[in-house]
Amino acid sequence: MAQIDNYQAFEGLNLSDARMENETREEYKNRLKANKKIMKIYFKVGREAFKEMFPNGVHEALENSAEEIFNENNAAREKLLKKSNTPSK
Repeated sequence: MAQIDNYQAFEGLNLSDARMENETREEYKNRLKANKKIMKIYFKVGREAFKEMFPNGVHEALENSAEEIFNENNAAREKLLKKSNTPSK
């Protein structure tokens, strides 16, 4: 019996070309640009390689990288605040 592959690379992504009601023009343009890049990678490397790159789908990878960037920015902000609160000699 053939094994069924339930991999959904684009689950959770809005791949629609239509602008959503709650989406600003800038958000819309950024989403279309990101979608274009994602699809370019997908068609360039193929489904299997894409699955290896993003085993849990693109949406999870984007969420993880956004969280990582947020944490890095917070750490840098705290470092600057500590530095600015330290009295000068």
